[in-house]
Amino acid sequence: MIDYSQVLSKTVVGLKKSGIRKFFDLLDGRKDVIGLTVGQPDFVTPWHIREAGIESLQKGKTYYTSNAGMPEMRAEIAAYLKRRFSLSYQAEETVVTVGGSEAIDLAIRAVVEPGDEVIVPTPCFVCYEPIVTLSGGVPVVVKTTVKDKFKLTPEALRAAITPRTKMLVLPYPNNPTGAILTREELEGIAEVLRGTNIVVLSDEIYAEMTYGRHHVSIAALDGMWERTIIASGFSKAYAMTGWRMGYLAAPLPLTEQMLKIHQYAIMCAPTTSQFAAIEALKNGDEDIAMMVAEYDRRRRFIYKGLTDIGIDVFEPEGAFYIYPEVGKFGLDAETFCDRLLNEYKCAIVPGSAFGEGGEDFARISYAYSVKHIAEALNRIETFVKTLKK
Repeated sequence: MIDYSQVLSKTVVGLKKSGIRKFFDLLDGRKDVIGLTVGQPDFVTPWHIREAGIESLQKGKTYYTSNAGMPEMRAEIAAYLKRRFSLSYQAEETVVTVGGSEAIDLAIRAVVEPGDEVIVPTPCFVCYEPIVTLSGGVPVVVKTTVKDKFKLTPEALRAAITPRTKMLVLPYPNNPTGAILTREELEGIAEVLRGTNIVVLSDEIYAEMTYGRHHVSIAALDGMWERTIIASGFSKAYAMTGWRMGYLAAPLPLTEQMLKIHQYAIMCAPTTSQFAAIEALKNGDEDIAMMVAEYDRRRRFIYKGLTDIGIDVFEPEGAFYIYPEVGKFGLDAETFCDRLLNEYKCAIVPGSAFGEGGEDFARISYAYSVKHIAEALNRIETFVKTLKK
């Protein structure tokens, strides 16, 4: 008999499973549960985008593309970043990836060597720390707080930097908190980084989803373009989660190395999805505007609903998540969410799934209909009333 304990990578065995997937899997097949767990738009991919993918199949365009992506696709990414965010990239400074997740993986693996430190502000999306660990790097967690509206501050960043710091992950607009960084706040971060060799991985998958402010990329600030890798994609802005389309944008010395990893690990992103994504980039601005307006309506609805219940909550400014503080009711977030699911058939995700500092918080996705959200709020309110007695 083979001894798997001697075969498997100890690094991989030591990784924690995703806390998000744990709660998502608990919902499998349960029709009686109202779930607000998944960051997946409830919109169907707009028809003109689907049609472009279908047309490519009808015309037999089922071949490999170049490793970095179709030339037209890369040109459209550069044009889109210029039009929407005033960022200047050439087509060859982009790489088409299999979702934003692969983009993040490529960026970290191309930069981080064993022993390098990567600063990760938490709470944040679940993949950064494990990928750093798999790359041999050392995640350095910087806990953000509700007092600072879950924003990374220049003071906290400066305190975390050591001679071994290689990269800063900048996950804004933020999943799970909905926090953003304004231009002025980004300037403070940039000032700390100028003159160093620290690379910024700016995860901008929610860049299109800001409320009341236009997203600013740190790459747009003086002295930051040359040290920034932008990772983004199509899943959120265009409701294209299943198409698995993402991209990287960075200076050529960085994209050339990220492309090597992509060549050996993936070869190329799906051809059909690339044709659909080209259509999205060219003609999808109105789709974004429509969906963001609806998310904003839901954001205001759920924020009011939670505050009316008596739950303290930071008002999100981006993405489609809200991050209420549930610890005040005498339960840690994990217990609160377990009981809410098992006793009241409502699923939300404990903040502990998103790193250090989330023990008293929970993430709620409002990428669901208002009717769905309203029923979830009713169940949360009923549960909270029992805890107040």
